[in-house]
Amino acid sequence: MGEERVKHAEDNEQVQKFMKQVFRDMRALKTMLEDDWFETDTLRIGAEQELCMVDPHGKVFPRSMDVLEALGDGNYTTEFARFNLEINMEPLEFTGDSLSQMEHNLHKNMQHVRETVRELGGDILLTGILPTIRKMDVDIKNLTPLQRYEALCEAINKLRGKEFELRIQGMDELLMKFDSPLLEACNTGFQVHLQVKPSDFVNRYNIAQAVTAPVLACAVNSPILFGKRLWAETRVALFHQSIDTRQVGEHLRDSSPRVTFGNQWLENSILDIYKEDISRYRVMLSAEIEEEVEKLMKEGKAPQLMALNVHNSSVYRWNRPCYGVGNGKPHLRIENRIFPSGPTVVDEVANAAFWLGLLNGFEDEYPDITREMDFDNARMNFFAASKMGLDTKFIWTDDRKITAVDLIKDELLPIAKHGLQKADINQSDIETYLGVIEDRVESAQTGSYWVVKSYGNLIKQGNREQALSAITNAMIKNQKKGEPVHKWGLAKIHDMEHWKPSKLMVEEFMTTDLFTVRKDDILEFVANLLDWRKIRYIPVEDDQKHLVGLITMRKVLREYTKVVNEDEQASVDQTVDDIMEQNPVTIHPEASIMEAMEIMQKQKIGCLPVVKNSRLVGVITEDNFMNITRRLLQVLADEHQNEE
Repeated sequence: MGEERVKHAEDNEQVQKFMKQVFRDMRALKTMLEDDWFETDTLRIGAEQELCMVDPHGKVFPRSMDVLEALGDGNYTTEFARFNLEINMEPLEFTGDSLSQMEHNLHKNMQHVRETVRELGGDILLTGILPTIRKMDVDIKNLTPLQRYEALCEAINKLRGKEFELRIQGMDELLMKFDSPLLEACNTGFQVHLQVKPSDFVNRYNIAQAVTAPVLACAVNSPILFGKRLWAETRVALFHQSIDTRQVGEHLRDSSPRVTFGNQWLENSILDIYKEDISRYRVMLSAEIEEEVEKLMKEGKAPQLMALNVHNSSVYRWNRPCYGVGNGKPHLRIENRIFPSGPTVVDEVANAAFWLGLLNGFEDEYPDITREMDFDNARMNFFAASKMGLDTKFIWTDDRKITAVDLIKDELLPIAKHGLQKADINQSDIETYLGVIEDRVESAQTGSYWVVKSYGNLIKQGNREQALSAITNAMIKNQKKGEPVHKWGLAKIHDMEHWKPSKLMVEEFMTTDLFTVRKDDILEFVANLLDWRKIRYIPVEDDQKHLVGLITMRKVLREYTKVVNEDEQASVDQTVDDIMEQNPVTIHPEASIMEAMEIMQKQKIGCLPVVKNSRLVGVITEDNFMNITRRLLQVLADEHQNEE
């Protein structure tokens, strides 16, 4: 999506013109492959670093355009949302100290970006999904204002409609509707590229598919989305659904999502992947193509194949084939899109080293992986690893069942070591980065494990928003220290050093695990519910979850007092409709905490139902504010102690 002139293919004439250009590029690629145009004497590696920008409270900092202007020259570019950035790393020859050089370059670029963002009032964070991200943050207003992103949103909405449902089941369940493709911007990754000789492409690509699952299992870093604990690598589920252009009724057909692992092993050449993608996926985007491909080739010059690359950019394979031109010579690459950002630069380079070593050494152990493993098992392994991380049990070669930990430690790390040695990578780099993988697997502390374990401890001491804020701030601190994630201590409540509730929204503090009643429920049910759940307020809703009233403990006690004092047997037979407060004062989830506090104080009420689109989504009560106050006083006390 780096091409600025990309636009939405609006009519049949544009689609037909663009498709002719795609077919022209395909013919050119076929000719170049047959006539050995491609660079084969030097193989390179590269990376793209995506990152989040956060404000002092750990929330999104949507100022990417300002940051890019302040950064000046360099390999910095925009991402889908205003609160993300991308660093495109310079390619390095895959040999010698290339891995430690990659780490050095990443640190250098990250430091420059961090200093620039801090001057504007924010900070940066490497994370697969920002723990504190809110649904309001992925509103279309945070779309990066460039034509190519607007074109992508328009194309997706046209194919599937503007309202879509997201459903992810993990430890918790996330079920929500959204109306913006910007939901995909919750994901940030670390994409690694390996240049491959055309003669090696088929075998290397199949190896990449086979090892995706175990490599991901030890690299998971995205377990929480919108406060819900979901998959070990929730990016996978989120990406598959947020960019899905299929209509709901298509379940009766074999229809592939645009985010795909693939459907079969590669057999002949890279052309097979492009042919499948052109066959399966409709043109979403087009571009003004000025390149004269045939003329360039007659002159012996390698074309950019822009039309083919634009279409390729709208199909999201987890292992994506790439064509490029460097120093006048065309080359082929495999782009690994499975790795999340973080937890640290060292962790990322270790993940890259593991993957690169496997791709370079796997064929010496398994000359043809397609004869050893069924493709469906490779794909099933990938989704299992996305859900379970290091707790996954794989179906490996010869239909063996093996745990992720045993597979990585006993079989894959030795293969990766051999592969890096074949590339003449410095022995010290091999030991350093594969040692990080080995220690991470031995300790079982991936980024996802650290987040989930920290959250479980923190939620006992505060509410969800406080736990997520503490985790986010602890991640920033640990990344600055640079220690890999298996050495991190769990996040503590004191990590919320910049926590300021006056800047926060109702949805971050409201209670969402609600117990509600209907208008025709009897009072005995209401009384028991108040007692059993130790609550003082119960919203009344209809079958469509519209708020229609509010029951308070005081009102119920008053009715039961009448029965005792006045022997009014009829009162016992009353329903919720008889005593509920109709048309209660409500508040929107995106209102500020201060606004909620002022309403409750002015109206002299102890509970505010939270309503969005006329439906009940939560409540906020005095208990929520007591918790906020307690934490705020603790923060102030800590600040005072630090000053002393």
